[in-house]
Amino acid sequence: MNTTALVVAIDGPSGSGKSSVSREAARRLNAAYLDTGAMYRAVTLSCLNRGVDLEDKEAIAAAVAAAEITISTDPNEPQTVTADGEDVTQRIREPFVSERVSAVSTTAAARENLVARQRGIIAEHVRIVAEGRDITTVVAPDADARILLTASEEARLRRRGLQLGESQTAEQLAAQVVVRDAKDSALVNFTTAADGVITLDSSDLDFEQTVQALLTLVEQAQASRTR
Repeated sequence: MNTTALVVAIDGPSGSGKSSVSREAARRLNAAYLDTGAMYRAVTLSCLNRGVDLEDKEAIAAAVAAAEITISTDPNEPQTVTADGEDVTQRIREPFVSERVSAVSTTAAARENLVARQRGIIAEHVRIVAEGRDITTVVAPDADARILLTASEEARLRRRGLQLGESQTAEQLAAQVVVRDAKDSALVNFTTAADGVITLDSSDLDFEQTVQALLTLVEQAQASRTR
């Protein structure tokens, strides 16, 4: 069992496969797994439950600061997320949350609050794979491996549709993938790799090939840091 300290930071657009790939990579690396997107969804649901006006940035920031969020980090167990004491694991994946996440994620003060929480979770683990949109550049810029996992728009729409059991219309999928990415990219850059971040394009790779490619990049990054 590998107990060497390791932080892997993975960013990418919606539907790039970063959640499933990052979780599997964490399993194989004997590391914890942090889904920061689930945290944004959880605080968004908390805001909705509190009746917060999502056009009011100050109200959003206050609600996020007050929200009590927990998220599991064991990649070998089903993910569990709670918001204000309620299990919201399933509800945060529903379209009515997905379509409103950007209102929270583009609120600078709310983002700062969550970044601090995410850094705290990362610091609690010796080995961890953290994924999101600003992990490589803001949350963990000193990670041992920093990777931008991307894919073509066509591939991302197809994957998100399958992930949701093909229950969404083309318009709903576009709102969750293309439109949301456009909004979020106004605040953080997760479409182009920053200096020192390696791009992994999974458009033509299946799941196992993507996981293997990611693990290879992590191994190479670790080797380069020990030279």
